[in-house]
Amino acid sequence: MAAAHLPPRSCDTFVALPPATIGERIIFGKNSDRPCDEVQEVVYFPSASHEPGAKIECTYIEIEQVSHTHAVVLSRPAWLWGAEMGANEHGVCIGNEAVWGREEASDSEALLGMDLVRLGLERADSAEKALEVIAELLERHGQGGNCMEDESIFTYHNSFLIADRKEAWILETSGKYWAAEKIEDGFRNISNQYSITTKIDREHPDMRDYAKSKGWWDCKREFNFAVIYSYLNTARIDASGSRSCEGRKLLEKNNGNITVETMMDILRDKESGINMEGGFLTTGSMASVLPKDPRLPCVHYFTGTPDPARSVFKPFIFVPNIQQLKKTRSPAYGPEDPVKKKPRFQSKPDRKHELYKKHEVAAAIIESTKERGENMLKKMRTLEKEKIAEMEEIAHSSLRDSTLVVNLFAEAIEEELKAYS
Repeated sequence: MAAAHLPPRSCDTFVALPPATIGERIIFGKNSDRPCDEVQEVVYFPSASHEPGAKIECTYIEIEQVSHTHAVVLSRPAWLWGAEMGANEHGVCIGNEAVWGREEASDSEALLGMDLVRLGLERADSAEKALEVIAELLERHGQGGNCMEDESIFTYHNSFLIADRKEAWILETSGKYWAAEKIEDGFRNISNQYSITTKIDREHPDMRDYAKSKGWWDCKREFNFAVIYSYLNTARIDASGSRSCEGRKLLEKNNGNITVETMMDILRDKESGINMEGGFLTTGSMASVLPKDPRLPCVHYFTGTPDPARSVFKPFIFVPNIQQLKKTRSPAYGPEDPVKKKPRFQSKPDRKHELYKKHEVAAAIIESTKERGENMLKKMRTLEKEKIAEMEEIAHSSLRDSTLVVNLFAEAIEEELKAYS
């Protein structure tokens, strides 16, 4: 049995599609809300071919590898294999949410929801294919295990928002059972509660029978996934319900005019609780522009640092010959990592990457020194706006010379570090 649940405080994910957006593009965004002392890194892995019978070691378990994996850029807690959010070279973006319901979340080690994010991105070239990859892996390997770098057990089921250049999907799970809803226009956001109701476009073949066998559904009323699989006592998810409602209001307020800057503003909103503070806080943020025209490049922005209100969203574009993103890559401890040793989590090594350390100092200055802090924030915002303007030029034309953006993210980090000085 899983340990007593912690309050459901973790993450908000958003997507906006035409006609909610300006132009023929889809805008994706996510805040990763995690324990306040957890470091989030931004890492890149190129596409790769693998030998028949190869295996891949995920956070806790080893599974079969596929013959080819796509290039991915990931924002992830530095202690694990998977990711909170990310994108691949085909314009697929995925973010996950912790959800709880009538079915107890398992603390037995299996695939984490964050592992499933990475596996979906590495193995699928469309949003719907990513859904299928995740569903198949759930069926084969299950989900479970501690989701915190700590001896105290924190477990949950997962929901996913998956988007590509054409559409988006909401995938919500309970153990191996799941329901999915297709989003083709407008906007949608998810927080830490089930949100799929009666519009179910795809589902686990036994999902309804399982609910019936547990006495959750009598077959007489219309099948409502959120109602049937959620807690009987909905007071438990009031906090996430409030964030979900506030997020929806912010999207509605900008309906028809949503841009990547709009998405960044939503992710920075503290009053709504979307930009979280406290024991759980927003440790990393992502926003993406996915043009419907396949000739145009997708642009993905990552902070790699806590609190998007005090961070710079830096652009990344998939092109050949990208090098590893060294200044957002945390130290690696190999087989000596306390996560790999059993019993796990007996100690916690320093996982701070170079940008995190510099940002930590800058955030303290912003907090404690009014004039200097305001000047620093102004420099950071100016840098971000310049980068967005540059990306808008690229986003409206095919990228003829990929060498111009091969070091895009790394160069933006160098400029960010100058803004801190």
